[in-house]
Amino acid sequence: MSDAALALKNVGKAFGNLEIIRGVSLDIARGERHAIIGPNGAGKTTLFNLISGRFRISSGEILLNDVRIDGLPPHKINRMGLSRSFQITSIFHRLSVFENLRCALLWSMGYRYSFWTPLWLQRELTARTDAMLEDLNLTPRRDTAAGLLSYADQRALEIGMTIAGGASVILLDEPTAGMSNSETDNAVALIRRVSKGKTLLMVEHDMKVVFDLADVITVLVYGQVIASGPPHIVRANPAVQEAYLGALDAA
Repeated sequence: MSDAALALKNVGKAFGNLEIIRGVSLDIARGERHAIIGPNGAGKTTLFNLISGRFRISSGEILLNDVRIDGLPPHKINRMGLSRSFQITSIFHRLSVFENLRCALLWSMGYRYSFWTPLWLQRELTARTDAMLEDLNLTPRRDTAAGLLSYADQRALEIGMTIAGGASVILLDEPTAGMSNSETDNAVALIRRVSKGKTLLMVEHDMKVVFDLADVITVLVYGQVIASGPPHIVRANPAVQEAYLGALDAA
């Protein structure tokens, strides 16, 4: 088995004649926190959609723990150990916070489609859900409808739902977008806590968040990787500074 939890080999994606991703190759090591940055329109979210199975690749290969996953539907990729969040918060707004997390835990705890299993009687499931609420600092909101949470708490809930299934590889798409400074600090602490022992790949525009969390940074411009490496190496790269319009210097 290779050291890469996730490997992209010459991955390309075109919509008609428009190339969005052009020959991206990356190895994401097990247990690594890896950030993808780049200007708007660089192809970052498209790359996430390819990895998670939402889009099909046009060329190349994507491997999860040495097994090819390109071409598989998202639910099968998820069950193989990869989970993701989205730019736009994706939760069940009418269900309570507790019910959202419980739904996210069902498959990993062995619960399948059954109309005859009253979930409120499943003590282990309830205990696991309550433990996650505590870890997410959402216990006071346990019975609140998820749609009534603050924006930051909704993002925290989605991160919790993303990791609830026990996936070993976590993809977070702009997890702190739209947050205040204090909310961002809380989110970074949460991400650091819940991603411990897992492989984390994130897209993030906030350079402070990137440099606080990432072990490795990859810079994507016009669908191509122009630099990848430890934060201090990427920060000093002249091509990155030019392409990213000085954003790294301002971080």
